[in-house]
This record gives sequence, C-alpha cells and structure tokens, in this order.
Amino acid sequence: MDQRQRQVGETGGTASAAVAPADADSPIDTALAVVPDDAVTDTEQHLNAPALVVRADRVQAALSALRERAGFDHCACVTGQAYGDRYESIYHLRSYDDPTRELSVVVPTPTADPQQESAASVYPTADWHEREAYDLVGIEYDDHPDLRRILLPDTWQGHPLDPDFSGEEPQIVPFREHENPLADDHRDGDTMYLNLGPHHPATHGVLRVGATLDGENVAEVTPDIGYIHRCEEQMCQQGTYRHQIMPYPDRWDWSGAGLCNEWAYARVGEDLADIDVPEYAQVIRTMSAELSRLLGHFLAVGTYALDVIGEFTASFMYAIKERERIQSILEDLTGQRLMFNYFRLGGVAWDLPDPRADFFAEIREFVDDLPDRLAECHDLLTSNEIFQIRTVETGELSAETVREYGCTGPVARGSGVDYDLRRDDPYGYYPELDWDVVTEDGGDNYARVLVRLREIEQSARIVEQCVDVLEEWPESDRTVQANVPRTLRPDPDTEIYRAVESAKGELGIYIRSDGTDKPARFKIRGPSFSNLSALEAAARGEFVADLIATIGSLDPIMGDVDR
Repeated sequence: MDQRQRQVGETGGTASAAVAPADADSPIDTALAVVPDDAVTDTEQHLNAPALVVRADRVQAALSALRERAGFDHCACVTGQAYGDRYESIYHLRSYDDPTRELSVVVPTPTADPQQESAASVYPTADWHEREAYDLVGIEYDDHPDLRRILLPDTWQGHPLDPDFSGEEPQIVPFREHENPLADDHRDGDTMYLNLGPHHPATHGVLRVGATLDGENVAEVTPDIGYIHRCEEQMCQQGTYRHQIMPYPDRWDWSGAGLCNEWAYARVGEDLADIDVPEYAQVIRTMSAELSRLLGHFLAVGTYALDVIGEFTASFMYAIKERERIQSILEDLTGQRLMFNYFRLGGVAWDLPDPRADFFAEIREFVDDLPDRLAECHDLLTSNEIFQIRTVETGELSAETVREYGCTGPVARGSGVDYDLRRDDPYGYYPELDWDVVTEDGGDNYARVLVRLREIEQSARIVEQCVDVLEEWPESDRTVQANVPRTLRPDPDTEIYRAVESAKGELGIYIRSDGTDKPARFKIRGPSFSNLSALEAAARGEFVADLIATIGSLDPIMGDVDR
C-alpha cells in the first residue's frame, strides 16, 4: 500500500502506524526527538523536506515543541486539501536563520469529521491560513480565535475544494446582509466604526478595512479580503505543467514583479520534474527578475508618496518615469510590458534581443542614471520633514512579531530580520554575484521605505553584473532552454514546496501530483497574504492617519493576497 493511502482513525492519525526511522542530524530526527511520542503517527518524505504526521488532537503540542525546541520559528504556509478518504492540513515549517531547514507537519482528519486543533496559538500567522483552509476545503479548527470565511462571503454555501461540492448549491444573500451594521450598536464611550474600502485609493486595491476608533486612535482593525479572489489555484490545477500554468503567476502581482513570480513556478516545476536549467538561461533569469523587482519597488515607493504626503507631481511621477524605462527594456526582452510570460520550465522563452549591443547599452544607461534618480527620491521623501513625521515610529513591527506572523521581504527586513531566499536558499545565478541583503532595525514605516530604496540599488548592482557576464558569453554556448519532454507526468503522490524571493517576500508553491499532466493540488503562498495579516499588530493604538501610512508601507498587492 502506498504511504499516502493511510487508514485514518478517529483522532485523525493512522491506525497502528509505526514511526519510520530517521537519518541522523536530519530535520526529522530533530523533530522526533522533541515532539511528544503520543503526537506522532508516521513520517513521510516530500521532495523538499521530510514530513511528520501528527494526530489531530495533538497539533499544538507538536508545533510548540518544534518551534521552541527545534528552531522552526517560521510557519511559511498551511495547505488544506481533500482526498477520497481523508482531509489533510500541511504546515510548511522553516527556520528564519536557515530556510533550507524545512519540515512539513501533516495532520490528517477523517472525512466524516474533519476537525483538528488550531495552530494559531503557536503561530499567529496560522490564523489566516487556517481560515482559508476552512473556507475553501471545509476543515474545522478547534479553538481557532476567529474561524469564519476569509475569501468567500460569509453567506456562501459549501466549500469549493471539498470533493462533495457540486457547484449547484444555491447562493442566497439574506436581507440581513444589507442592514445597517450599526443599527443595534450599544457602545459605551466615544468609539466609532470606520469603513475603508474596498474601493479607496489608500487601500491599494480592493481591500476593505474595518477600523474601530477611540477618538483618533485605532482600537481595533480588521482587514477584509477576498474581493478579487479569482480561483488562481484552481485554474492552475486545470492546466498542464508544461505549457498552461506559466501565464498565471504574472497576474498574482500587477506591480510588475511578475517575472519573480514566474520563477516561483519554474523552480517548483523543475524540481518536481528533475529538470536542470542551462547556466546561460540562469543568468538571463536573474537579470530579468531583478529588473522586474525594480518595477515593483518603484511603484511601491511612488504610490507611498501619494499615501502619506499627497506627493503626486514629483515623487510619484519620478518613480513612474523610471518604471517606464524598465518596462521598455523588458518589452524588448519579453514582448510585454507587464504580463511577461517569459520563463519556461527549463529556461526562458528566447534569447536576448538583437542587436545585443544596443540592448546592453540601454540597460547600462538606466543603471548609470539610477544613483541620481535615487538621490532625488531621498531628497523628496526620506529627507522630507513631513514624510518623517508621518512614518518614523509609526506602524512598528518588532522582529518577534514579524516572525509570529510569517512576514517576509522588505516588511521583515525593515524590522531587522535578515531573511532573503536569494541568499539563504540559493537559486539562479545569485550565488555567483556580489550583492548585499538590506536590513533596517527601525521596524516602522520609515524603515520599510528605506529598505525598498536600498534594495533598488542592490537590484541594479545585480543587473549590471549580469550584463557583464552576458556580454562575454560565447555565442556557441547560449542555450536558453533545457530539453524538456512535451508532456510532464510526475510520479503519483509526489509532494513539494518551493519558494523564491519575490518583490513582496517569500512566494511559495506547493504541488501534489497524481500521475497525470496536471497537478492534483496547487497551493500558492502569497507573501502579501501573511504581511497583511500583521496589519492589526502594526496599527493598533496609533492614529487613524497612521493606519493609512501603515497599509501603504506593507505594500500589499491584492492579487497576491486573494489569488
């Protein structure tokens, strides 16, 4: 019997399952040494990490031991999925100090009663992730602080990823959904409920934020997401590995950082199918991904000037001007200005445009001009007294809070958390280049802006080195794609989680194969999803104007949040 076809008992564990031996000094060996014996029922092997199978009623004990005693302080993602004979939650655990130390904690539950302990008390980031698994799959989490739908309306009937969901359930919105939410309000004191969005420029897209104000101070804030949920995971599950999935990742981040997202799927797909990418293609990927990251950061900085000081005529337009230059470069390379679809499993779609000398000259001209453009940004923003008043010591997130909520990217590095997958879980051509990971210790809105501006410098530094390498590359050795089979069919029940450093942070993808040319489960770990979940921790107790500044400094992209 395949290890995946386990008999699930009443507690969600396996029936009479023996714990498999572990290799010495491996993550699974460490895990088995600290997790209570009565919590573990089995072990598995996923392509990226070993997995511990845990009883549904011992989740908190197991995860607490792994976090406190084994150093797995980063709950990167929670995947909920349904089989014919069971439901399953997978907690993808990592270490902020070393993300290559990975462990999956698998929690099976029976189909008749898919209930398990919640992990939110151990990893606060699991709050939102478990709500999504409940919303879409139907797994219920005992002791969850707020178990309700997160992407679909509260009135939605059924769970779309549940095998029993027919799609024919009546979706009726009762009259009470249109009633005045304050009609029966009996508050004491001067608190007031303020609704922001979902159509408001300060919420960076279709994000609704409900804030309870005590005077001018934020007493409570609740992000309400799901207004642009497009079933991206389900669309990827209906596409073939080889050809039909790659166009989707660009749409998870419309700031322009789509090439980083394409690399997330390329990385997981290539590891799943054991594909080696030619070194020449790796250099092109690295250069184009950093140009794409520049698009995302320039938009973040420019729109943030609008958020906090209404600076439209200079800062915003300067940022957009630099974006236009980068978009022209990427248009020459990919044929597109935003939805690039340039990466392929095994490499990239095609080689650099001809004449190559003109293409390189355009890039070098941009890189050479960049220091002066960044100096203008610092003059207008970071040196601006009004900007400093709005951002310094507002929206503060401590390093510990960042880890609790699973924040990554500039949000984490702005709180001094030195975590960057380009360096810590190397891929592409990054290990061969000279560049630095940028961190700031302030933990406030100002620090996050500084990180993005300094990362623009580092991205330009990487791009320039890639151009140097590509200029000298022998013409006879310019291979842009590996020889990939037309149809990819990974072995059944193969599971993998892989991530890259997108413009917003850790973008991860979990795939489970079923032996066909399409994934059985495709789960997207959007960095903005976890970053935005920390909004209340950053904004509670501050002024309502600071709330606007904090939303902008988290730089959420709602296509990345809702997917």
